[in-house]
Amino acid sequence: MHVMFKRLNVVLVFAAAILSGCRSLSVARQNHYSHFAGVTDFSNFARSQSSNHETVLLSPEIKSPAGWNELVVSWNAAAPAGSYLKVEARAMAPGHNTKFYALGLWSPDDQAFPRASVSGQKDADGDVQVDTLILNQLANAVRIRLTLGGTSGKCPSLKFLGLSFCNTKITPNILPPNRAGWGKVIPTPERSQQSYPGGNGWCSPTSLSMALARWGTVAQRADWNLDAPEVAAGVLDHNFKKATGNWSFNTAFAGSLNGMRAYVTRFNDISELEDWIAAGIPVIISARYDLLQDGRPEDLNGHLTVCRGFTENGDLVINDPWTDIKVESVRHVYKRENVRRAWATSHNTVYLVYPENTKLPADRF
Repeated sequence: MHVMFKRLNVVLVFAAAILSGCRSLSVARQNHYSHFAGVTDFSNFARSQSSNHETVLLSPEIKSPAGWNELVVSWNAAAPAGSYLKVEARAMAPGHNTKFYALGLWSPDDQAFPRASVSGQKDADGDVQVDTLILNQLANAVRIRLTLGGTSGKCPSLKFLGLSFCNTKITPNILPPNRAGWGKVIPTPERSQQSYPGGNGWCSPTSLSMALARWGTVAQRADWNLDAPEVAAGVLDHNFKKATGNWSFNTAFAGSLNGMRAYVTRFNDISELEDWIAAGIPVIISARYDLLQDGRPEDLNGHLTVCRGFTENGDLVINDPWTDIKVESVRHVYKRENVRRAWATSHNTVYLVYPENTKLPADRF
């Protein structure tokens, strides 16, 4: 199995294997806030069959360079109709392993196998909140168990697995800005969730549809240029009251498209957004709506928007789907400090969505 550990900037260049019994990667330890591991080779996963004739893949121990208390798992799979995937994670610390927590029951075929997060898993070690495993104590490794099945022998074919580790007890450092991203705005289609019947809860699929439309235009791929209703139907979580807001299900939908890579991770600082903008890649960020602009009434709900660039003085140019286009443009400029405060409420969560052959920004760490 190939596992890439990078400090969130570049995740698809293999640097080393971070597995039990394999060579460890020396990682700068100035800040232990977040780490990302990406897997594209599953040959080292133990393979077995369940009693239901499902294929079960169990990863070796995947170590993080630092302790973590939150984990978000992403997956990209080519999945035919009638197939499904169950994702589970067991956290590991010296002298103690947790149970396997279910992080999602996913299928492209929502009629045959309804997509759902799994509630009611809380125990002494931690809990799963929709798409995030939250531990009571720090762990330093994890094992992932993937169960693949479907009708008539159909199973998903895995392309990518992403693990975003975070120690939310640490406040990340503010880093020097990358001014190469200042004054750069990436052309990105503008869409408002308020333009669609029933779209009030569609900030995530509408943001995702804008990012996909950007790449569909660049690559002249009509199959990537999907409107918000189709994306919303493809990310629906039947066990989450904010039905289209499951982070992992959104990136799983995008990553199921032929040639597309998508995953959830957490950045340390806005400067990393600048790295990706400088590379020509818009980034979907999870940031509270009320904190993005002064004077808005309090709203504790999460919100997703598309960061498409920066002004000349370093403020953020954002496509905000919660926009009444009869009154204003979807394109907003939000103050840098407002975005930093709003984004911190999700622990700096982002969706990274881009074609698989995209040149990614250099790793600043």
